[in-house]
Amino acid sequence: MDISNLVSMANRIGIFFESMPDKDQAKKDLAIHISKFWEPRMREELMSQLDTPATSDLLNIVKVAVLENKHILIRKI
Repeated sequence: MDISNLVSMANRIGIFFESMPDKDQAKKDLAIHISKFWEPRMREELMSQLDTPATSDLLNIVKVAVLENKHILIRKI
């Protein structure tokens, strides 16, 4: 799994959800979107590398959404 590609995809999703006025709902919806449309290996890879230099370009909304909503991201794994 190419983590740079996952970061790029997550950031594109993050840009969309960043525009939502309710930031808490945006973070939850972002996590739900990733949970629905990313396969388990992709979610696992992103979560496992969240605190590594490989994800340093990850938008803050994506990182926070993943950290705050791990229960949503792992439920289908």
